[in-house]
Amino acid sequence: MRKTVAIIGGGFAGLSSACSLAARGFDVTLLEKNTSTGGRGRSFSQNGYSFDMGPSWYWMPGVFEEFFASFDKNVADYYELKRLDPSYRVFFNSQESLDVPADYQAFKRMIEVLEPGSGPRLDKFIKEAKAKYEASMNEFVWKPSHSISEYVSPQLLRASFRMQLFSSFSNHARRYFSHPKILKLLEFPILFLGAKPEKTPAMYSMMNYADIILGTWYPIGGMVRIGEAMTKLANELGVKIITSSDVKKIQVSGNKAHTLFYNNTSLTADAVVAAADYHHVERNLLEPEFRSYKESYWESRAMSPSTLIFYVGIDKKVEGLEHHNLFFDQDFEAHARAIYDDKAWPSNPLFYVCCPSRTDHSVAPAGKENVFILIPVATGLTSSEEDRRKYFDQCLDRIKVQTGEDLSGHIEYYRSYAHEEFIQDYHSFKGNAYGLANTLRQTAVFKPKMKSRRVKNLFYAGQLTVPGPGVPPSIISGRIAAVEVENYLTR
Repeated sequence: MRKTVAIIGGGFAGLSSACSLAARGFDVTLLEKNTSTGGRGRSFSQNGYSFDMGPSWYWMPGVFEEFFASFDKNVADYYELKRLDPSYRVFFNSQESLDVPADYQAFKRMIEVLEPGSGPRLDKFIKEAKAKYEASMNEFVWKPSHSISEYVSPQLLRASFRMQLFSSFSNHARRYFSHPKILKLLEFPILFLGAKPEKTPAMYSMMNYADIILGTWYPIGGMVRIGEAMTKLANELGVKIITSSDVKKIQVSGNKAHTLFYNNTSLTADAVVAAADYHHVERNLLEPEFRSYKESYWESRAMSPSTLIFYVGIDKKVEGLEHHNLFFDQDFEAHARAIYDDKAWPSNPLFYVCCPSRTDHSVAPAGKENVFILIPVATGLTSSEEDRRKYFDQCLDRIKVQTGEDLSGHIEYYRSYAHEEFIQDYHSFKGNAYGLANTLRQTAVFKPKMKSRRVKNLFYAGQLTVPGPGVPPSIISGRIAAVEVENYLTR
């Protein structure tokens, strides 16, 4: 009989692990809490609008290509990709905006205008960022990070030196550039990594290479197409997917998990991959003696932000917005302090607006606009609908100031989503949206371990373990976990 594997959670990590294990010949069953797979990458439809619920940036396209290629498939077998140009628009407090071009030479000309002489420095900055990206993707990101010994080799030590782990992103960027608008362009991805730029390792300039060189893409039909594609592949590979199945307990005997209880029924397995929220699995599905970490450990973790999201249907076409829009018209430092230092609601937050109907007419009725507004906020907060509406109105006011568009009288659909919904839908620790912060003390071997310390056949995947938060890392996490399970079951 084939060995059996149970997967808890049908997000990107769970689907990735399920596909990888099924392709290796294992009998795989995936249990998903919600009515559909995709995790945070799900969507919902209302009044003719189709809203992506979470991820909206398609970066690092090579990760997706490599995932499907490992099954002799292509991305194009499942969805159509379009590279966005401009990649995104940035609004500044001077009521000026910059459209970030997809073409590198055009990008270089743009910053040269802002800061004469910066073009050649950009070449060097991107060359270093490319080296970090390639070292990370080729050497570091595929390690299960059980111990530091995995990284002890001359090749990896040389790569570690190139990664600039011990200098800050803030100092690194300022070695090359001084214009505040250029610095904001380079630092915006850092806001979602879980620390302020001065506390984030310079290695994460690799994200600037992903942004500026590899580009910003969009799958026609929405980001939901990724999860749908992975689900289709899983079905093709023979994975049994059971939705609306919230696992309530992992039964352990001795030091092995053997039965999962859900929906008043049970599932036995030779190994388990927990691709649900790591903290939730430890606290709520395992008895205390089988938990790897104490609650004090989790409370001491630095978290990436949560988000306050608004899904909005506009009854007209909107001028002045591109597909992706960053509103940097307020103080970046004050917002970052609210998230990471004060852990409080910000007074005047930066925010992001996605308007996918500018690219894709299928996500909104004809002549109307699909708008997704996201404010990064601290984890562990609570909010009332009244609180949320105040932020929503503030965003509308600032959109009006920056674009001249008054949207307040044109809203025909509105829904808010924040910490409480993340907890309800995903059992999300402190309502987090992205996972653990990417600080040096929470990188690689310093993250929660992929293999349970107490349960021999229990493995973890997803944004609270290696390699980290984001859609591409979650897909990679699932693939690493699959290798670990295979090694365990076949040794």
